[in-house]
Amino acid sequence: MRLPVMPPVQPMLAKSVKGIPDPAKFGHDTHPGLSFEPKWDGFRCIVFRDGDEVELASRNTKPLTRYFPEVVEAVKESLPERCVVDGEIFVAVGERLEFERLQERIHPADSRVRMLAEATPASYVAFDLLAVDDESLMDEPFAVRRTRLEEALARATPPVHLTRTTTDVAEAEGWFGQFEGAGLDGVVAKPLAAPYQPNVRTMLKIKHERTADVVVAGYRLHKTSSEEQPLLGSLLLGLYDEHGSLQHVGVCAAFTAKRRAELVEQLAPLVVPPSEHPWGAWAEAEHHSVTGDRLPGAQSRWSAGKDLSFVALDPRLVLEVGYDHMEGTRFRHTAQFKRWRTDRDPESCGYEQLEEPVSYDLGNVLSTRS
Repeated sequence: MRLPVMPPVQPMLAKSVKGIPDPAKFGHDTHPGLSFEPKWDGFRCIVFRDGDEVELASRNTKPLTRYFPEVVEAVKESLPERCVVDGEIFVAVGERLEFERLQERIHPADSRVRMLAEATPASYVAFDLLAVDDESLMDEPFAVRRTRLEEALARATPPVHLTRTTTDVAEAEGWFGQFEGAGLDGVVAKPLAAPYQPNVRTMLKIKHERTADVVVAGYRLHKTSSEEQPLLGSLLLGLYDEHGSLQHVGVCAAFTAKRRAELVEQLAPLVVPPSEHPWGAWAEAEHHSVTGDRLPGAQSRWSAGKDLSFVALDPRLVLEVGYDHMEGTRFRHTAQFKRWRTDRDPESCGYEQLEEPVSYDLGNVLSTRS
């Protein structure tokens, strides 16, 4: 493979901001302002293509090629003969993105990879062009790269897509509210004058911010914890479902070393034997193999070799956390500690308090029409 931009390349990154930023504060006379686009919830992927040679590289530059054979073939059909394209691999089920289905695609067995490529095929959405033919576009402003990307993908067909963009703030604000219903998690803003800067937070990302009252049901010890100095690693969070069962919804983990030690001492009176805990079944391997539930102690190929045992707590404490959005019945990302809610009854912490995005057709998001 010989391209003007060769792997490894770390993708350009984004920093979080609150609210849609003012385009007037960005750019210069030649390319003023910002370009807005949907924030895709998938695997970031830079595609390197030189004829029949195709490499798919992840955000941390590791190869994804073997896991997505259908994307490799689609790239050969829709991308220029020689190019380097930045984008995202995603899996859609019906009208929504499904990140958990995408995670399942990373499997060591080739037979499983091939089966999933047919059962839950992935798609690729392109949003930047780093090189085409013998020309590197890394130093060109995004306004130029976007125009060249549109030209390069003029004949692209699904499952390869060109992400839609707008310079209209009102339209971007509309996308922020609408597109979440299709499984997207916000909006990205790109300075039109900016070159492509690997591993630099040049872009801006606007994500949903929400709060929920959750039950503290246990904790895991920190990797630096010791018998002499136990340190809390993460709090395990739960919500009650409509049947009155406490479901594991995620973790809260950002604490200082001092606070980690204090929390172990603070929570000590609430420690109970696993057999007396709603999640006591985590220790029973048969439970996971039969039901497929992923309780806090369950192993998966994503956690192979890690100690996922936890300290069970009497679920009496309530905590307010911040979160961006849900993936099924769980928080998609680690929740943020807000405050203790001593005024809340644990049994009152259910799923009904969570805001549910209005359903939206992913096909409309993938359309490049205004």
